[in-house]
Amino acid sequence: EVQLQASGGGLVQAGGSLRLSCTVSGITFDDYAIGWFRQAPGKEREEVSCISRTDGTTYYRNSVKGRFTISSDSPKNTVYLQMNSLKPEDTATYFCAANIICHSDYVGYSPHDFWGQGTQVTVSS
Repeated sequence: EVQLQASGGGLVQAGGSLRLSCTVSGITFDDYAIGWFRQAPGKEREEVSCISRTDGTTYYRNSVKGRFTISSDSPKNTVYLQMNSLKPEDTATYFCAANIICHSDYVGYSPHDFWGQGTQVTVSS
């Protein structure tokens, strides 16, 4: 069974940092693109970042460019999202997903993607 476990969320003040982790099991880690998505109350889920494990392609939403960095640790089957200079607008539940569509200028859903449970990020002003 494919399982994704997201962790690392919490409460942080504006300007602070958090590092989210997504640990993947049940699939060959290096064969899949991994992405981060987020959803705030009353808003649509939106893409945040992704990384392709086959060619290293990364994508960042415009509003997080320069602040967030995605990385992977293959031996640990883990993808990280380092979030710096956090803003209240970043407050949301963050989800990781595997086998999503990941290009340098686009990230989207696949009919055969896999989702983990979310981790809450709250940024206070």
